[in-house]
Amino acid sequence: MSIQRRLALPFDPGEQRAIKRLWVRHSIAEERRDIAGLIATLAPGCVYELVGTGLRWEGHEGARAFYTELFAAFPDNSFALTDIVIGPQGVFEAVVLEATHARPFAGLAPTGRRVRLELAILFPWDPGSRRFAGEQIFIDRVALAS
Repeated sequence: MSIQRRLALPFDPGEQRAIKRLWVRHSIAEERRDIAGLIATLAPGCVYELVGTGLRWEGHEGARAFYTELFAAFPDNSFALTDIVIGPQGVFEAVVLEATHARPFAGLAPTGRRVRLELAILFPWDPGSRRFAGEQIFIDRVALAS
């Protein structure tokens, strides 16, 4: 959806509550490492993207592959929410990821060390499916690799 169309979306309190509820379901599923629960919050044509890297995972199979790699790479991951904005366009959150980088992730070899990464993540809302259209993840790959 173009930025002009996203900006024109009306603020509907019912829709905003639905977006928030789905984000809560998504967050709980991620904390539990419940890939099926995560997929249930995503539109069939979802796209996961590490912004600025060219790395993308498409559709439910792509989302499964993304989460399988993420959970293997950071088996003890912990996300701490630091900020959130919820609107008709979706959810934008700032989080801190703390974990041990145990396996490859996003083409980066594991360091075996504990990392602390500040991330920004956009969950675009797909009003047609009433699910998220994926995630756009802003990550400092230099900090991850060092």
